[in-house]
Amino acid sequence: MNWGNFFAELKRRNVYKVAITYAVVAWLLVQAASILLPTFEAPTWVMKAFVVFLAFGFVISVMISWAFEATPEGLKRTENIPPDAVLPTWSPRKFATFIIAVAVIAAGLLAYQFLRQVGIPRSREAVRSADAEKEGRRSAASLPEKSIAVLPFVNMSADKNDEYLSDGVSEELITALSKITGLQVKARTSSFAFKGKSEDIQKIGELLHVSHLLEGSVARAGNKLRITAQLIQASDGNHLWSETYDREMQDIFAVRSEVAQQVAATLRVRLLGEDKKLLDKKPTENLKGFQYYMQGRAYAQRSTREDLLTAIRYYEKALEEDRNYAVAYAGLAQAYVDLGVRGYIAPIEGRRKAEEAARKALALDDKLAEAHAALAQGYIAYVPSNFALADRELRGAIELSPSLALAHFYLGLSLVRQGRLDESLEEWLKARELDPLSSGIARGVALPYYFKRDYARALELLHQANELGPAFSTQWEIGVYIQNRLFNETLAELEKAKRERKDDPILIYSTGMVYAGQGKRAEALQIIKELEEMSGTSLSEAHRIARIYAVLNERELALTWLERGLAAGAIAVFYKDEPLWDPIRRDPRFAALVEKMVVPESAPKQ
Repeated sequence: MNWGNFFAELKRRNVYKVAITYAVVAWLLVQAASILLPTFEAPTWVMKAFVVFLAFGFVISVMISWAFEATPEGLKRTENIPPDAVLPTWSPRKFATFIIAVAVIAAGLLAYQFLRQVGIPRSREAVRSADAEKEGRRSAASLPEKSIAVLPFVNMSADKNDEYLSDGVSEELITALSKITGLQVKARTSSFAFKGKSEDIQKIGELLHVSHLLEGSVARAGNKLRITAQLIQASDGNHLWSETYDREMQDIFAVRSEVAQQVAATLRVRLLGEDKKLLDKKPTENLKGFQYYMQGRAYAQRSTREDLLTAIRYYEKALEEDRNYAVAYAGLAQAYVDLGVRGYIAPIEGRRKAEEAARKALALDDKLAEAHAALAQGYIAYVPSNFALADRELRGAIELSPSLALAHFYLGLSLVRQGRLDESLEEWLKARELDPLSSGIARGVALPYYFKRDYARALELLHQANELGPAFSTQWEIGVYIQNRLFNETLAELEKAKRERKDDPILIYSTGMVYAGQGKRAEALQIIKELEEMSGTSLSEAHRIARIYAVLNERELALTWLERGLAAGAIAVFYKDEPLWDPIRRDPRFAALVEKMVVPESAPKQ
């Protein structure tokens, strides 16, 4: 083959011009589509299909330009045209002008898209929106000076069963430091994510967004205890302070107080009188009870049905050892709330037992922030909900323990259920700042976007949360996948999750929601039948059954199941703004039910 003749032939047949023109116009179309498709809430596959279509069109256009030529008489095959024939074509000047014009338009669209994503806040509302878009992430240069994370202390004992001691010291230090006004302390979930890992100190500081880290070890020999602790500057690994404590076992809480005070002094955080009292207060004198409590905490973190039930057994053992162990009552309350909300036990039972345990904790220690938060969660999670009391308890908990991430999280939950979406996002961003590696809190950040019908953004945030913990851990998140029309992908992920979480009602319900979203009525009704059997006489799944019927556009059945669930006290975490209620939202009966789900603000104080 004569390559010179081949390239000359390409030029003669205008293949170059067609290829360049097509590429520039395709670029223009892609920029336009990237702006328009999200506006019309098109699924992500539409953009992918459009790009594939353009790529296929490029190949076809080049082939046509080689095989055919435009003549005054119309398209003719190239081999039927004499080589010396003069064909109509654009002059080089006109062609260059066209290409430049299209390129300028495409570049303008690209710039617009970039500026829209980066954002140019022009008002207070826009500034708040831009900050919210960061979802709590900050640059290393803006690390709070008085911030700290307590890494899990290492168990140096010969007996590996003493792991509860090292974990216990770490948790007690997190709790103690959280009570110091002016010091930001990261939550257990995020700090313990590095347990057993040899991560770089600077990297940990960046991931947790802290300027300081506290690490150490615990070793027990008989009744003797050696605790080492060292305070490190995260930016360069410099050791600011270290100490070794050789004490008796019963002095473990005194060491906690000493370490916390030394950290405050080193970071120049002034201890208020009330802070000092809270640091010196021992949660229990019973070390066996402390061991059981720590074992319960370890199981409660995993939040499956079996783990939560096991956590309750350990909390009860702790209380058998010490009936005045307020923190154990608070843990018990939290576990019962979670069991009821997830439908693992009858919601009405979860609510009753959680409130009973929380009130016992507060009767023993009315300064226990965790107990106030647990009591508030019961007010929020179940219906009828008492938002006024919940908000009061949560703001009190935050005042007692400013770094208690869960208090901010529950306050965000209360606000979003009241329809105060922007305020809820602010609280969830605060919670995420305190507990950046918590999957549950990361999911909460997506909820206001979902209720605002920004489904693409909500989906993006859920994907980020899934990197931190298992998907489908809350009942609302399946709605995001449905609104983004990710049916087959979601069903595949649900099947994977079911292999690890056997008979989990949230996964079964989520499967039914996908079938309903697809319009697969028979399959959705089969899932409803399963949920009815799981509900039994407690009607624990009434709320979820109503949700599936709503997506199926079965108004009467959706309203009937909501009414039954409300009458039985079986409805937990009801979101009136959720998009799935749109098919029945205008029905006066729905509005009446929503009104019954909230205790009026004028109701007597409890």
